Amino acid sequence: MKTLGLIGGISWVSTADYYKLINEGVNEKLGGINFAKCIIHSFNYADIIRNNNNNDWESTFIMLSEACENLQQSGAEAIVLCANTMHLLADRIEEKMSIPVIHIATETTKEIKKLNLSKVGLLGTKFTMELDFFTSKLSNENIETCIPEQEDRDFIQDTIYHELGKGIISSDTKQRYINIINKLIENGAEGIILGCTEIPLLIQQEDVAVPIFDTAIIHSAAAVAFALS
Repeated sequence: MKTLGLIGGISWVSTADYYKLINEGVNEKLGGINFAKCIIHSFNYADIIRNNNNNDWESTFIMLSEACENLQQSGAEAIVLCANTMHLLADRIEEKMSIPVIHIATETTKEIKKLNLSKVGLLGTKFTMELDFFTSKLSNENIETCIPEQEDRDFIQDTIYHELGKGIISSDTKQRYINIINKLIENGAEGIILGCTEIPLLIQQEDVAVPIFDTAIIHSAAAVAFALS
């Protein structure tokens, strides 16, 4: 079994899900008392958010790349960034490493292609929705992406940081997310990407009329596949 290096704390809530999903995935494949070999570097989320709010991606890149190098030196054979937004820096980080970075958007695109969808809605932080590090992986495979309108993007951003990232679940917030998703479906979305690893705390498949793509589950499954390859 290969050793995985997990970059977590962004947020700790979704990192706990990754740890659970990866260990359960390995056990499902191998049975018995087999579980994942992994090393976790967990950041103080406030440090990352401060950089993001200041648009200081270079400082975040330095933090991430140093953590990834430490994980590699400790025996990690692949890197798993346990947050969608941090994949803004994934390609740059992989260039510095001699081990792969398992890319969340690449793996999600593979799952969307399996259903032959041509247009999907994307929810996530404003960086995931508005920048192209995620949507470019989709467009490379001729998959169109639609995102919520500005007011809805602001709402999603605010609730990710101040509710979901703290493990706070609100029925009012859930209903607003469902309304946002329904607008994307009306705009032609054939599937919905839950492109922030905290959003599945709020939204499940039974809430949505089209297929959802839980990026944390997809990413964790890809990590398991690599570890057992």
